[in-house]
Amino acid sequence: MSLSAVLLAAGPPPSPSPSGTPTAPVVPSLQDAQESATNAASWVQENWSTWLAIGLRVLLILVIAAVLRVAVRRAITKLIDRMNRTVQSVDGTALGGLLVNAERRRQRSQAIGSVLRSVASFLILGTAALMVLGTFEINLAPLLASAGVAGVAIGFGARNLVTDFLSGVFMILEDQYGVGDTIDAGVASGEVIEVGLRVTKLRGDNGEIWYVRNGEVKRIGNLSQGWATAGVDVTVPADEDLDKVKRTLNEVGEKMSKEEPWNELLWGPIEVLGLDSVLLNSMVVRVSAKTMPGKSLTVERELRWRIKRAFGAADIPIMGGPPAPAQDDELADPSAAVAPPSVYANSASPQAEAASPIVQPRPAPK
Repeated sequence: MSLSAVLLAAGPPPSPSPSGTPTAPVVPSLQDAQESATNAASWVQENWSTWLAIGLRVLLILVIAAVLRVAVRRAITKLIDRMNRTVQSVDGTALGGLLVNAERRRQRSQAIGSVLRSVASFLILGTAALMVLGTFEINLAPLLASAGVAGVAIGFGARNLVTDFLSGVFMILEDQYGVGDTIDAGVASGEVIEVGLRVTKLRGDNGEIWYVRNGEVKRIGNLSQGWATAGVDVTVPADEDLDKVKRTLNEVGEKMSKEEPWNELLWGPIEVLGLDSVLLNSMVVRVSAKTMPGKSLTVERELRWRIKRAFGAADIPIMGGPPAPAQDDELADPSAAVAPPSVYANSASPQAEAASPIVQPRPAPK
């Protein structure tokens, strides 16, 4: 006899007692279990194809996103490596050593590569996440609206950070300055020792380190690109022979241009531009030369040194500065600067008596 026949022979389950006495829990029958299993099996049989299609679609989206992300990141990395190899090949030449800074190019390429990889990963993974949510038939309109409001709120609250980041990105892409350059950023000046997307680090003239936010920089003066100009002003008496002065300056420039290491630092001849100004008792002659970037001060100091020695040998006086005070051979009397005592200090002097008030005599008492 089967189990179902036994259960049918036992009769229906007892009904709950009206007196409220506790009864035994109702045990589902085998038929109910069979019906539940049949319903579940039929539901699975009806929907398994839909869930399988959704799962395969999600898996395909994730696989494509992962493969595309890896491929794009590798392509960006290869592009950056090719840029570095090109820079290294140029850096090996004589001219490349003057125009290319390997560390600057390396940091710039790394920063550009990091930005491109981050942007590519964000776009690919974000698009894949939206496609997965759309596969599950989730309404994306409220989600996108909430994300837009949150983005506006975060952008408004962190606008300085966004400004610094965007300024750093454009600064790196445009190659405004790099490691090793001497720049004037307005708020600070010095040599660039590190370039970041948010902050640029400078080394000042006294050794201090300046951290300059990229969003605060309104103008950039790069003193290390192209070439620099060394200018020296020489002040001579107004009655000095100009031909002699010019001849002496030309001799100094020709001699300096042929000696090392000045022949490498000078990128052009030292020229006497002529009179810069003429005064009553003096005149200023300007000398200028085109130099290697960042070496103008070094050339100016050496040029002043040589001009002073050449003028001394040619008996050409150099003027400048405030006139020296005249000094007597004899020591001045230390009491000369002391004011003489006033006659009013003596109460018995005629001046003190004349300045004293007149006192009326009092009448004698009666």
